[in-house]
Amino acid sequence: MHRAETKAERLLQIEALLLAHPEGLTQAEIAQRLGVHRSTIHRYLPDLSKHFPIYETDDGRLCIDRTAYLVNVRFTLYEAMAVHLAARLMATRTDKQNPHAAAALRKLGLALERLAPRISQHMQQSADVMDSQAQRHDPVYLYVLETLTRAWSEERKVRLWYQKGPGQPVTECVFAPYFIEPYGIGQTAYVIGWRDEPPGERTFKLERIRRIEVLDEPYQIPETFDPHALLANAWGIWYTEGEPVEVVLRFHPRVIGRVQETQWLSSEKVEEQPDNFLLWRAKVAEPREMKPWIRGWGADCAVLEPTWLREEIAEEMRRAAELYKEDQPGETNGK
Repeated sequence: MHRAETKAERLLQIEALLLAHPEGLTQAEIAQRLGVHRSTIHRYLPDLSKHFPIYETDDGRLCIDRTAYLVNVRFTLYEAMAVHLAARLMATRTDKQNPHAAAALRKLGLALERLAPRISQHMQQSADVMDSQAQRHDPVYLYVLETLTRAWSEERKVRLWYQKGPGQPVTECVFAPYFIEPYGIGQTAYVIGWRDEPPGERTFKLERIRRIEVLDEPYQIPETFDPHALLANAWGIWYTEGEPVEVVLRFHPRVIGRVQETQWLSSEKVEEQPDNFLLWRAKVAEPREMKPWIRGWGADCAVLEPTWLREEIAEEMRRAAELYKEDQPGETNGK
């Protein structure tokens, strides 16, 4: 790092150093990197705290408080629209109060007030949705999300207590978070990472984490870990280490337009048939995850492959049809 000529330049350099070292640096280490005397860094401490939030660890290391650090971002008009669309998607695909998301949207809305007042107005309305009383108040979920965010950004392991479902035992493990992925279908989020014992890569649903705490133990995300490649063939969040399964669906002509409006998976291929039906093919990591989507098309969609999925969907459709053959509650035959 080049030697700064002014105090303002040095403060910016210190900020950049501390951002690059989440574990913190001692005053001596900062002075060495800036090429100044340690006493110079000591004199700057009051000024540092005025420019960005810092704290000192028990072993004398200076760290930026990343939970309070403010990032300066500037948008073009089209970038602002992209943020608005993302905000609307978040506001309509979550069922829990999230004051952090609401605060972020309000700040963005205020920042865009002069550039794009209409977008600004709707972004602040989206913020109202995020923290309205109509949303579920789930302080445990919010704390879990906050803790995972802090651990992930600082690359520190967590100890968590997880319950797969109601009535099932709560299990404890040490876990290194690699990636946090939202899941619109269930209005939730999942965390992918490494569990120490038994060792292996795991995915945890945030609502099922009953308790969590950040540990001092650091970790490194392997360079081979690529969440985008990992989830490339996933319908949502389920992935597999094995080969993805080819799913072939046959769509009725009356829904072809709706099917082709959307690219459901990057691997999909469509082929119109002589009878005007549409064949849809895609490689899917775990086809069972797409069963609700297939059922949602009703009689306009038939599974051709794999055979086991076709049989499962057919059986579920038969059971559903039986429900409509039964008498309505309160009715009796012949009346």
